[in-house]
Amino acid sequence: MADSVSIAQVLLFVASGALLYLIMKMIKRNQQSVIADNAPVIAGSDELGGQAKDPAQFNEPDDGALDEMGDLLASAAEAQGIEYEED
Repeated sequence: MADSVSIAQVLLFVASGALLYLIMKMIKRNQQSVIADNAPVIAGSDELGGQAKDPAQFNEPDDGALDEMGDLLASAAEAQGIEYEED
């Protein structure tokens, strides 16, 4: 009777040790992946893909964009207490 209880305790101890080992291994793997994912990006090592479909559209702004920029400047000047005068 004592032999079967001792064998069961040893088996449970070994199983607990194996589970502890696996958990520690998973923790280390997760830490490595978090470190790799959150590493700072070194300038030049990242590549941004794609370009504007029609880059020439940015050479000359349209009237709507100019009016919107004027409104933004006027509201920013008003918020700072400055009088904004359009030319």
